[in-house]
Amino acid sequence: PEVINGRTHKATVVDLSPWVEYEFRVVASNSVGIGEPSSPSALLRTKAAVPVVAPTNISGGGGSRSELVITWEPVSEELQNGEGFGYIVMFRPLGSTTWTKAVVASVESSKYIYRNESITPLSPFEVKVGVYNNEGEGTLSSISIIYSGEDEPQMAPAGASALSVSAAAVEVSWLPIPWNRHTGRVLGYEVRDW
Repeated sequence: PEVINGRTHKATVVDLSPWVEYEFRVVASNSVGIGEPSSPSALLRTKAAVPVVAPTNISGGGGSRSELVITWEPVSEELQNGEGFGYIVMFRPLGSTTWTKAVVASVESSKYIYRNESITPLSPFEVKVGVYNNEGEGTLSSISIIYSGEDEPQMAPAGASALSVSAAAVEVSWLPIPWNRHTGRVLGYEVRDW
C-alpha cells in the first residue's frame, strides 16, 4: 500500500472489487519501524457494478433429438458484482445472422437446454454465454460451436454376409454406416441371429 503523509488522516482506497465486503486497518510507521495495526473497521460493501467476467468452458452437445444442450463454468460469487445475477445464453444455427436469446436467472445454473422440433440432428450452432445483474448486461464469452442432439441411425448397415468358420461359429461382416449429419456417430452394432 501507498505510504500516506503523517499529517493526513484520510485516504481513498482504489482497485477494489464491486459488491464485496471489506474491512480496513491503519498502521502507523516512522523511521524506527511499523507499529501495531488498528482494530478493524466495520464491514463495508463496495457499490454494485455491471459484471465484467464472462463464463468460461462453453460447451455442450448431446441431449435428445431436437435439443441443443449448452453448458458453462459458473462465475464465482466474488465476480458477480451485484444482486440479481444471472446468465444470458445466445445461439444461432451456423451461417445464420439472427441470434436467439434466453435468460437463465439462477446464479448456480451451468446448463441451458433449448428444445425445438425443427432442429435437425447434429446441426452446428454458434453459442455465446454472457452475464447480467441488476446494474445491467455484462460481458459475453467468445463464440463456441456446439452440435444439437443426435437421432437414432436412419440407415441399416449394408452388405451383410456370413461365413461358417466351424461347427459352432459363424463370422458375420457388413459395410459400416458412413458418418454424416443424418446418421450421427455410430457407437456400435447389434448382430442378431435366428
